[in-house]
Amino acid sequence: MSELTPPLHGVHEARGATFTDFGGWQMPVEFDSIREEHTAVREAVGAFDVSHMGEIEVSGPDATTLMNRLTTNDVAALDPGDSQYAAITDEEGVMLDDTVVYRLPDGVEAGSAAASLSDLDGETDGDLDATSGDPAYLFVPNAGHDGDATERWVDYRDEHDLDAVVANATADWAMVAVQGPEAVDAMDEASASPGAVTGLSKFQATLATVGGVASLVARTGYTGEDGFEVMCPAVDAEAVWSAFDVQPCGLGARDTLRTEMGYLLSGQDFDPEGEPRTPYEAGIGFVVDLDTEFVGRDALAVQRDDGGPTEEFTGVKLLDRGVPRGGYAVTDGDLARIGHLTSGTMSPTLDEPIGLGYLHGEYTAPGTEVSVVVRGDEKRAEVVTPPFLDR
Repeated sequence: MSELTPPLHGVHEARGATFTDFGGWQMPVEFDSIREEHTAVREAVGAFDVSHMGEIEVSGPDATTLMNRLTTNDVAALDPGDSQYAAITDEEGVMLDDTVVYRLPDGVEAGSAAASLSDLDGETDGDLDATSGDPAYLFVPNAGHDGDATERWVDYRDEHDLDAVVANATADWAMVAVQGPEAVDAMDEASASPGAVTGLSKFQATLATVGGVASLVARTGYTGEDGFEVMCPAVDAEAVWSAFDVQPCGLGARDTLRTEMGYLLSGQDFDPEGEPRTPYEAGIGFVVDLDTEFVGRDALAVQRDDGGPTEEFTGVKLLDRGVPRGGYAVTDGDLARIGHLTSGTMSPTLDEPIGLGYLHGEYTAPGTEVSVVVRGDEKRAEVVTPPFLDR
């Protein structure tokens, strides 16, 4: 896969970041150390460049119908400025990806949302009803999935003769995540209208000027801490990034932070080919609205009505020395396999080895004693329902 570089690649390189390939993007994995960056987010504040995430814009008279057919949550419930977490499933209910869907100001045309921000002045800060017209949405697939998502949306639209415009706008957007207990203070300093931003509730978004750049700011994140995600035109990424005088963080810390919270990683904790899972198996049944007619709805209704999945996503904590990793078998302590891990790390916050994965239902109760096979040896462990931290 060819490697793409985010708009801030040169800035990160000058800062001394080390890089890794992720979803076809050359992204910073760490700037100083994973532990230092992880601790900054848990105890103070850190900033992540997450411009590798995809951005797909959907607008037009049938935009809501199209979004509701291809995501598992109820998009019709969103007002401008609202967002929601959802899954994207196939006909069998298997997750192709997970995503966040944002309702943009009505009347924004697909393919021009990022560019239109530059036409806004400070008077629009906090106003997501600035335009009128057909509904408009922005949804964020995971890195490297934007092409497949765009194709899926376009094919479904054409097959069902829906009146909607779909545009892959990934190259037009940059995204900076500011996360941690001091994220509000950091946003206060960077925003021209801090009250409009720091007054947001979780999963709300607003228009705001950040670092002198008109941006879409949402109170969302992937760390378990309070925080914001700032979406701005890619050409203005450096001005936004530079507005935050905080610890820069790479994907290494992002992974340890999300693992402590039990958050799914697409392509690892679920994958339509390597790890096919439904939202119910993956522990995100709360994003499934069976009252909507999305692709995969009938299969998921059957799974729910038949008593739920036989395996469920949960966490384990090693009691013996070792580090759990994705792919390691989980046993009952007597060599009988009862599941496997999909993610694992040494928790920087707890200083304990933790893992995530799928176990047979009868073993998922918190405190259940199990074993993780590490390099051929059964290591004692216990089941922990994520998150591992009290957040």
